[in-house]
Amino acid sequence: MTLINTPFILSILFTILTVFSSCNEQKNTNATPLKLEKKSIGKTVYELDSKATLIYQDKNNNYWFSSKEKGVYKYNGKNLILYTSKDGLISYSILGNQEDKRGNLFFDTPDGVNKFDRQQFTILKIIEGENEWKLEPNDLWFRIGWNNNGPYRYDGKNLFHLKFPKSQLEDEFHSKYPNISYNPYGIYSIYKDHKGTLWFGTSSLGIYRFDGEKISWMYEKLLTETPEGGSFGIRSIIEDKEGYFWICNSTYKYKILPDKTVDNETNLINYKREKGIENNRKKNLYFMSMTIDNHNDLWMISYNDGIWKNNGKELIQYPIKNEEKEILLFAIYNDNQGNLWIATHNDGTYKYNGETFEKFKLTIPK
Repeated sequence: MTLINTPFILSILFTILTVFSSCNEQKNTNATPLKLEKKSIGKTVYELDSKATLIYQDKNNNYWFSSKEKGVYKYNGKNLILYTSKDGLISYSILGNQEDKRGNLFFDTPDGVNKFDRQQFTILKIIEGENEWKLEPNDLWFRIGWNNNGPYRYDGKNLFHLKFPKSQLEDEFHSKYPNISYNPYGIYSIYKDHKGTLWFGTSSLGIYRFDGEKISWMYEKLLTETPEGGSFGIRSIIEDKEGYFWICNSTYKYKILPDKTVDNETNLINYKREKGIENNRKKNLYFMSMTIDNHNDLWMISYNDGIWKNNGKELIQYPIKNEEKEILLFAIYNDNQGNLWIATHNDGTYKYNGETFEKFKLTIPK
């Protein structure tokens, strides 16, 4: 009878397994790591919503159309992708679009700020109660809703909520409107001029201006008076090639005087109001949005009275017509190639063809 040396056999098996395992580990170490497929978000669609109220073109020349009812559309010239709350979009009421130096996109809404890193949407956490009034070149500035006092500054890591110093008009405003439901400091527009100075247009207390050192302000009824009476707040601010500021209307233009002349006690902006360009049909046209084209002409849109071009000598009207309904205009945008776009509240988007604005139609094969 042959005896089996069990310890000896087990020793041999252990040696074989060890050598095999070592070779296998060496093989795996030299192998190319497995690349996990990134999950794509968004849904391919074939038409834009009629309520695409904002237009933005990123550094890669993708267009982003913000819809009040459907979400955010991305159009790359071939495909149209719709992003919704299912993809992490916090709100469909988009107030502004921005992009940082890394290519991340940001959408400010009444409910917060969405960051999109091209893969997913996240929500920026807000830090309250810290005095972070600074002006750095790469900072992004947001307005979250229309009812908050002050802007939101993002330094690449943190989103700070800043508050305006008290206006001399605040007590008078609340005395006149004791039951008002909105915040008179609410921001309707943010504009950065050629010096990098920030301008904040408020709902009822004029304009705040931050130059990196101090916050100053200006107010007068002529800024936002409308033909029908009343005021819609400061919704548009722009600086022309000659350094004049146009604020909501074309009747007046404003020259900001040197900072050393500012009243240090009241922090009032020292400015000079000059005659602008009046329209023979209507006085004090109110403009929702403004931009400057590549020829330095100033384009301005009214809510329901068409588009107007200020060439420095006259106002030229470009009506937007639809036989079935009145078209309500919301924003004008000059893209990376110098093309002018119009976003409306109820009739989609329009694009300037060099002579007139025509309805923009996507050509996406199904």
